[in-house]
Amino acid sequence: MKKVTVGVDIGGTNTAIGLVDIDGNVLEKNSISTPDHGDAEKYIGDLAAAINEMINKVKQINTDIDVVGIGIGAPNGNYYNGTIEQAANLSFKGIVPFVEMLKKHFPDIEAIALTNDANAAAIGEMIYGGAKGMKNFAMYTLGTGVGSGLVVNGDLVYGNDGFAGECGHTTLVPDGRYCGCGGRGHLEAYCSAPGMKRTAFELLVQYNATDSLLADKSYNELDSKMIYDAAVKGDKVALEVFEITGKYLGMGLADTVHHLSPEAVFLFGGPTAAGDLIFEPTRKSMEEHLLPVFKNKIKILPSKLDTGDAAIVGASALAWKELNG
Repeated sequence: MKKVTVGVDIGGTNTAIGLVDIDGNVLEKNSISTPDHGDAEKYIGDLAAAINEMINKVKQINTDIDVVGIGIGAPNGNYYNGTIEQAANLSFKGIVPFVEMLKKHFPDIEAIALTNDANAAAIGEMIYGGAKGMKNFAMYTLGTGVGSGLVVNGDLVYGNDGFAGECGHTTLVPDGRYCGCGGRGHLEAYCSAPGMKRTAFELLVQYNATDSLLADKSYNELDSKMIYDAAVKGDKVALEVFEITGKYLGMGLADTVHHLSPEAVFLFGGPTAAGDLIFEPTRKSMEEHLLPVFKNKIKILPSKLDTGDAAIVGASALAWKELNG
């Protein structure tokens, strides 16, 4: 029998589902909307139906399939308890015993586990990506927010309560920008895709840059891809956005290095597609803020997970890790 696991990535708008083999190959994908009705039991029932539909579709082609686990990546996912707790961008309020509820639909599946989405990405990088063979590394995910997963001595760091690794909420600028969490001056407020947009508008105003390629964009219209396209064309505002983003990101990575002394830090997410525009100022800033004992030792690397399937594959890796100890 060919053993496979299901990877589930729960986002604020959509939930992506995939059937993944031991080598990280996605055999089939499905998706459903992440609802705004707040009824967790109904949503989990719909999710179970979509998973079964996907499994049955694959088994019609290949009967030699054995689904041995389900891994779930979710905002505020608590690995210890299998719960989603106080997730701001989901409609389910309070503490949802997600794994317990899903097990009622799949009583014969050996391993069902849940963690937050950045932790799932870190496990995916360790099993399928550039961190194969590494025992100590950090994973930063840059997107709507900034998430992180920390691996020490080959194990993901969950901390006392299951929520360790919120590096995106490191305070970089006292009394700085408001973060989506309500705090101020956090790394996420400067280095996420929305943070880059905020930097762009601050620079447009500061320089009265009416000649910038970004000047005619509305706040709701502008995104990090537009900033990248303008930077490639030599737009001074767009280029400075990447310099400032890299400066703050490098400061945050230096803190992580001081705490963990990792072999490498992996960056994943939309802004990292800019390549050296983001990596070079980040490396420079990190080195400037490191203690001498750490200088020129820590690699900053792009994730080797396939962008399109990374969330599914990362979640599925959690199930494989659960099965293999």
